[in-house]
Amino acid sequence: MEGDKYRGHLAGEAEINTEWRHGAPPSYELVNELFEQERTKDWPKGSLEEIVQNAIKTWEMEVSHKTRLEDFKSINPDKFTFSVNGRKPFSAKETLEIGSYNVLLGSSLPDDMLAYKSSDETFESSHDVFRSAFPRGFAWEVMAVYSGPPVITFKFRHWGHMEGSFKGHAPTGQVVEMFGVAIVKVDDKLRAEDIEIFYDPGELLSGLIKGPKVAATETTASTSASTNTGLSCPVLRH
Repeated sequence: MEGDKYRGHLAGEAEINTEWRHGAPPSYELVNELFEQERTKDWPKGSLEEIVQNAIKTWEMEVSHKTRLEDFKSINPDKFTFSVNGRKPFSAKETLEIGSYNVLLGSSLPDDMLAYKSSDETFESSHDVFRSAFPRGFAWEVMAVYSGPPVITFKFRHWGHMEGSFKGHAPTGQVVEMFGVAIVKVDDKLRAEDIEIFYDPGELLSGLIKGPKVAATETTASTSASTNTGLSCPVLRH
């Protein structure tokens, strides 16, 4: 398994004893292709923007595919916290247990107003939901960096093509796009100690429920087919 040009700590001697969620390192070939074809920024090699972009891609790879915190290289597990839109922060252990989707999409809205109810989802089911919706992956890029270490602030863009069903809604084939701002505190080894993300979940979810409702059997078949095409998670395969 060769390394990935946008993500560190995925291959090499330091990963020989890494425990991978699906038994082997993930492949990012499809989402890298999407990223390269449709990104709006092409940052110079070695620039702060490229360093930040690759660091976040690496963290998202680790939280999606490594099962033990001791195998993480991108964060300081003892101090790490992850929060969204000012809600309560989750520890590294909590984030690994419930999955970053469920942290990102947590909500205090009434159940009948939710397009995605994180409290009903597990780590695996949450990944299956988005793997189905975005079979080519959900690409991620840095749009601008406003401050450097030790407190890094940046704007990001997420986008993908809804070519699979989502929670009973038929695929539209359209681009689903969202933007946000993140504040990341790092230590002297540039490991993340705290990540705060601010974004509008409605920007993401509204694009996923545009399609008409489909029969449950169709949705199940779509999810099953998508799951069988690959085990790595496209939404966090940025």
